[in-house]
Amino acid sequence: MYLKKVDGPRAVTLADGTILTRADLPPVETRRWVASRKATIVQAVAHGLISRGEVIERYELSDEELDLWIEGIARHGMQGLKVTAIQKNKQL
Repeated sequence: MYLKKVDGPRAVTLADGTILTRADLPPVETRRWVASRKATIVQAVAHGLISRGEVIERYELSDEELDLWIEGIARHGMQGLKVTAIQKNKQL
């Protein structure tokens, strides 16, 4: 069996005891970002599974977009990642 060399850990344990691995990350070709996928990315960055720079490059995101996801989940939890919530927060 061959394991691809990656920088950083292959898996991290989240606060609720669940394990998040690189295999749990959304596919590179993801273009439709639902709240659950955004939450997975935010958790992966927060727990050091993947670096912020790697996320931005891998998924072709902007710094601002990733910041919105992080801020949304910090303020409102999973509800803050839904598109309608993000649009409402931008208007404030």
